[in-house]
Amino acid sequence: MANNASARKRIRQNERRRERNVARVSRMRTFIKKVEAAILSGDKGAAAEALRAAQPEMQRAAGKGVVARNTVARKISRLSARIKALATA
Repeated sequence: MANNASARKRIRQNERRRERNVARVSRMRTFIKKVEAAILSGDKGAAAEALRAAQPEMQRAAGKGVVARNTVARKISRLSARIKALATA
């Protein structure tokens, strides 16, 4: 257990940051699920709109260091490709 004031403070800070990070990741995943649902429904317009809403949220998570930048880039790229494929299908 923490034995001095600075260690106790560090524990409090870590817990607050963990809660914030969990919320950020959860929010990002929710936005991604909305995009995937729109893709599955086959509505290209709704899917593109959902991705436009999800992109800033995903990049914000990367900017805060919650997820890696390349992970977000890869997810956005794959979602974009799936939306683009809706037109030809």
